[in-house]
Amino acid sequence: MVTTDRLEGSARAEAVKSLSGWSDVAGRDAIEKQFRFSDFSAAFAFMTRVAFVAEVMNHHPEWSNVWSKVHITLTSHDVKGVSSRDIDLAKETDRLAKECGALS
Repeated sequence: MVTTDRLEGSARAEAVKSLSGWSDVAGRDAIEKQFRFSDFSAAFAFMTRVAFVAEVMNHHPEWSNVWSKVHITLTSHDVKGVSSRDIDLAKETDRLAKECGALS
């Protein structure tokens, strides 16, 4: 198992700043973003692609889906906060969202 340290202070702030549209979750050390797609099928296709990446990374998001919207929260439970794994998964999630036709 790969161990990753929790990002703190300026390192955390810079890492989150490097992401587009991700924000801190109030009351916890986590980041979140909502994605919107044209319909349920596109949203579900996006979730399926993210699921394959998350499985390979062995780092799984907290998420919910309501019709064309997917809400994702990322945190590393083993370090009780945001780690580089969350930043990497956020970047990959953004890439997949674009490929799946996410709406702005």
